[in-house]
Amino acid sequence: MIEEFEHEFEEDALFEHYRIVVDPGQSADRLDKFLIDKLPNTTRNRIQNSIKEGFVKIDELEVLKPNTKVRPAQVIVISMPHPPRNEELLPENLELNIPYEDDDILIVNKNPGMVVHPGFNNWDGTLINGLMYHLNHLNLPTLEDERPRPGLVHRIDKDTSGLLVIAKTETAMTKMAKQFYDHSIERTYQALVWGNVKEEKGTITGHIGRSLKDRRTMSVFPNGEFGKHAVTHYQVLERFHYVTLIQCKLETGRTHQIRAHMKYIGHPLFNDEMYGGDKILAGETFTKYKQFVDNCFKVLPRQALHAKTLGFIHPKTNKTVQFDSELPEDFVAGLEKWRHYIKHTS
Repeated sequence: MIEEFEHEFEEDALFEHYRIVVDPGQSADRLDKFLIDKLPNTTRNRIQNSIKEGFVKIDELEVLKPNTKVRPAQVIVISMPHPPRNEELLPENLELNIPYEDDDILIVNKNPGMVVHPGFNNWDGTLINGLMYHLNHLNLPTLEDERPRPGLVHRIDKDTSGLLVIAKTETAMTKMAKQFYDHSIERTYQALVWGNVKEEKGTITGHIGRSLKDRRTMSVFPNGEFGKHAVTHYQVLERFHYVTLIQCKLETGRTHQIRAHMKYIGHPLFNDEMYGGDKILAGETFTKYKQFVDNCFKVLPRQALHAKTLGFIHPKTNKTVQFDSELPEDFVAGLEKWRHYIKHTS
């Protein structure tokens, strides 16, 4: 019996999930051969890579050897990163900021306002459309199973700016996906939030799941009755009396994690329409202050969130690599307005 699971979490949506109960009359067979027979639309390399990288469990125990013998009545669970489907994507010549690239991965510093992957109402102009064009115009060596192609192993929201890593081969994709699956990737964000955050640093822990009132948003369920375990560490970088610039380090990677966690502790992201940050939540009642905040909204017309750093083990060299990025122009302009306002009203 084979079951395929669909998940509502963005990180899980990047994987195929299967649960297979081995038939009582099944003869002892190699795990990779068994899975190839059960999943005929999946390549041998993809299945073997998934086993070797720890994406397969038998009776809840991780299995790393493709030649492991399968026994009757065992329960096999496999999670494989979705393969890129290039034939469904339209290459577009888009301006992309690529601070690093080699034969296995590339790093993109995504501009705010760009959707990462084509989907409903966003079939063109996305990051993946641009990457398809970029890769198709490189003179890179190609192999039958290892041709350069954009493999998405994580995402950031349309109006969030910052760093993403893209895998260019199936092997790189499997290895990178495993690091995200294990939450071993090091990621820091910078965010401007409403209010004067009391503590210099802290940790927010609370399950995150789809909101019971608005399915577009995520909510925090502190008692763990819904959602998935999520942990965000934050540290104050700069205070502006009514808003605070913070750095967030993700221990887990749930959809809208920082946005939901910061709202939960009473500090929604500045100008985050979906989580209530697009109105004045702290400060004065003077007309000039309201005009100032409106001007800030115009300068920074999206949630003030930037994926600043990214660190991981390179899929080929096995060495730790670190990448950093500057804040984009709109974020910098918003911060400068707040610095100027505080300086001249204190």
